[in-house]
Amino acid sequence: MGRYGLAFAAAMVAAIFATVFGVLLSKSELAFEHSGGGLLTGSDWNPVAGIYGAWPYVYGTLFTSGIALLLALPVGIAVALFLTELSPRWLSTPIGVLVELLAGVPSIVYGMWGYYFLRPLFQKPVEPWLQDHAQPVFSGLGWILHWIPGIGPILQDWLDMLFTGSKIGLGFLLAGVVLAIMILPTIVAISRDAIKAVPRLEREAGYALGATRWEVARAALRSAKRGLFAAGTLGLGRALGETVAVLLVIGNVATSAPRLFAPGATLTSTLVNQIPEATEPVFVSTLLALGFILFALTLVVNISARLVIERPWRKTP
Repeated sequence: MGRYGLAFAAAMVAAIFATVFGVLLSKSELAFEHSGGGLLTGSDWNPVAGIYGAWPYVYGTLFTSGIALLLALPVGIAVALFLTELSPRWLSTPIGVLVELLAGVPSIVYGMWGYYFLRPLFQKPVEPWLQDHAQPVFSGLGWILHWIPGIGPILQDWLDMLFTGSKIGLGFLLAGVVLAIMILPTIVAISRDAIKAVPRLEREAGYALGATRWEVARAALRSAKRGLFAAGTLGLGRALGETVAVLLVIGNVATSAPRLFAPGATLTSTLVNQIPEATEPVFVSTLLALGFILFALTLVVNISARLVIERPWRKTP
């Protein structure tokens, strides 16, 4: 009986996934017939004129999620390594509880905190300081990369624009920082479990060979690299789908320029903003197509991560 119950539960999960995928795909058919490939590659979004180009929103989703992962992954792995290998027990327990509590905070609270507390700080002094001190460094790096054949001039242009923008506080950088804080508990929890899963005998062998505590911790980190990769992937998956917090701090302006200080928009923030105005069938179908694009993007990220972790193409002896 238990076997059939578990099989039924697994089938239900597969059925829910197939239903969501199928409904989004079928409801998006009108949008793809109307806009074609321009729905993904176009940069103009004008529902009144029937023009739907969603690339700025796809770009904003990837850009903010990339910033969040770049900030949160090193910090999350460092915190997990400290809690499992280097911290005394009296300190690791309360810090672990505090990190786990961050995961229970509603996203709108993060968004309001980012808007009312972080936004004034980013407007002044964070963004002006970064523009004065970080921009020359990245511009110099861009000049060096300029000599790379083919992509060098493009990289130089990107790096020259990276720390430019309106400096109003709202924008890609603030959204990325808020997302980084939101995905940090996920990364810490999974990284901590991955490091704990390293066999105790490996640690004891390291100490027996005269390794220091830090050397044993680094060895455990290398052994847990697949779990750390999974932590980053799941953190990225949450960042891609976050809605309310991003809506409050990103500025909601369609742009695909690589400017950290510029206001932008994501797929999720666009959906929330545009749904009340959607009355035309093509407009409604286009919004559902944006949901399908986000669903497919998250699916690709998770499948790619699974392939990298399991490496089914690797030959086994």
